Amino acid sequence: MGLFKKRQKKLDSQEVGLDIGMIFLKFFLDTEYLHYGFWENGLEPEVKNLRAAQINYTNHLFSHIPEGVKTILDVGSGTGKVAEQLIKKGYQVDCVSPSKRLTARIKELLSDKAEVFHGRYEDVKIDKKYDLVLFSESFQYIDMQTNFEKSAQYLKEGGHILICDFFRYQEHNHRPLGGGHWLDQYKEILAKHPFDIIKDEDITDKIAPTMTVVNTFTMEAIRPSFELGMDLFQDRFPRIHRFVNWKFKKKLAGTREKHFKGERNEANFKKFKTYRLILLQKRAH
Repeated sequence: MGLFKKRQKKLDSQEVGLDIGMIFLKFFLDTEYLHYGFWENGLEPEVKNLRAAQINYTNHLFSHIPEGVKTILDVGSGTGKVAEQLIKKGYQVDCVSPSKRLTARIKELLSDKAEVFHGRYEDVKIDKKYDLVLFSESFQYIDMQTNFEKSAQYLKEGGHILICDFFRYQEHNHRPLGGGHWLDQYKEILAKHPFDIIKDEDITDKIAPTMTVVNTFTMEAIRPSFELGMDLFQDRFPRIHRFVNWKFKKKLAGTREKHFKGERNEANFKKFKTYRLILLQKRAH
């Protein structure tokens, strides 16, 4: 087989995106949080304030952990930064991480303070039960039917699920911002599982300014860098540039359409998304 061995699988774009996010945020902003910011008390949505807004988010999330919770399963743990803060507060935390790079970072950060289950939540096998299963911007990546089944399995009686993530509105067709489960579908699937809604808080207005930061950086830094790079490529390698433009015409146009039109902004986030903090409790038999 040798050189002609068939490629087994492609890189996961979501996983690669998270890895790039980790590198970027750590290098440029001295933060390892991979989640949105929570903008309150007059904090201006600027790049320099993102880390402070992310800390606000973490504090708001932690304030909704019910009393009596001791053990937490952090699903989609990112760099392990949230888990690290939970451990410092006295919780016993385990992590689920599908990314090899992020899993390595979690183990480096937490050492032997937490058990790390590498793989997708749908696939991992865990022989433990927890007081709380946490989804901090990871709920959107997991099949909801499987998610609720596995979470019910891993929770103690009376245990909780804490979700902090965004959802899409069913009635909107044009979506400059992708991602997120449909809110209506979430409600339909949840109704079939043994969980009661303790809290469902819409925090979209506090989260959406993050998109101002993202859009500003994209339009003022990433877009001109991309275009300058393409210009240099054309100047140095005109024939290859023509071939690339022909071969990947649709993909290049799609990239510009998706990322460089300025539509991934705060106003559209509020229009097409609802960002919610949801606390569920497992019903007793």
